[in-house]
Amino acid sequence: MARTLFYIAFSLLFNTVYAQRPSKFKEPAFITSFPFKQLSGGVMMIQGRFNNIPDTLNFLLDTGSGSISLDSTTCEEFKIKHSPSGKTINGIAGVKEVDYTQNNTLALPGLKVNNLDFYINDYDILSSVYGEKVDGIIGYSFFSRYIVKFNFDSLVVEIFEPGEITYPPGGYLLHPLFTALPIEPLRVKDERTVTDNFYLDTGAGLCFLLSKSFVDESAFLMKKRKPVPIQAEGLGGRKRMMITVIKEVKLGPYIFRRVPTHILDDEFNATSYPYLGGLLGNDILRRFNVILNYQRKEIHLLPNSHFKDVFDYSYTGMSIYYEDGKILIDDIIIGSPAQKAGFKKDDVIISVNNNFSNNITQYKNLLQTAGDKIKIVLLRDNAPIIITFKVEKIF
Repeated sequence: MARTLFYIAFSLLFNTVYAQRPSKFKEPAFITSFPFKQLSGGVMMIQGRFNNIPDTLNFLLDTGSGSISLDSTTCEEFKIKHSPSGKTINGIAGVKEVDYTQNNTLALPGLKVNNLDFYINDYDILSSVYGEKVDGIIGYSFFSRYIVKFNFDSLVVEIFEPGEITYPPGGYLLHPLFTALPIEPLRVKDERTVTDNFYLDTGAGLCFLLSKSFVDESAFLMKKRKPVPIQAEGLGGRKRMMITVIKEVKLGPYIFRRVPTHILDDEFNATSYPYLGGLLGNDILRRFNVILNYQRKEIHLLPNSHFKDVFDYSYTGMSIYYEDGKILIDDIIIGSPAQKAGFKKDDVIISVNNNFSNNITQYKNLLQTAGDKIKIVLLRDNAPIIITFKVEKIF
């Protein structure tokens, strides 16, 4: 999960719509379209150019970011000057002051955006998680200028001039509170049913995340179901979380059942509790074709071909990262399937089920087959090892 700036706010109620447009209504002008790459958890990556740098940079599209930002190592590589901003950012693993660089240009295919201030952050951890260099994150500073459509069927982004548009039939229109981040009330059900406000976060590669303070105060989780520990990554580094399954999450009229749910002991209050209970991530949002209309304070959701995709309930108890051209095993949870099978920190993964691609996304997908036996070829102390183990479920 990537974060830039957080704002504390309350949410508004959502409404259905399909209002008649005046006869002289004119649709906002189309500007451009370009493809995006989908990473694990549904996270979206696009390519663009910064100022006059000839190299193409990789940016994540993140409604959970209150601004737009660059990676600190990218700034070092291209000698991008920056200065203290006087602002701090809250992440899952810490609070830090950030620099920024002012009045810059971002060039995307068919679109050049001027007068952008980029905050500077360290995204090495995100590059390791996704196996792709993350040069920056595009958030509110960009989305607030345009109407943006995400099509998860075709993996294409479309950009339009701002304005009042006719939304496609068969969907649902949310009216979130927009500060810098969209906030929406959701109904969640487990032992009992509660309603609270949550971020809608395309930069979070998960289904649903709850603040532990919200969980403790609401007491809505079933007591007989025991969450299991995992390692997660975000701003500030890596952090231990718990993961479980809850009965139901309701977004507008759409109900998702048996939803994998992360529980964060949010000591740095990245989720802005008690004003919000947590966030809804892109592993749910990718099940819709999404239209962001920040200036009208609207988000339109249209179920797509992924709407009924099965959730990932797999549990290995180990984390893998891409570093220096190798896929390494890092954190291993004591008592987990990975620990019982004999995996060790710094093992190098050579193949998973005869897949020798060295592609971390492909390996993660293969490890999401709960109930199946997985054969992994490792390199440990420069000697090959084969481990076969069974991937368990989080419930």
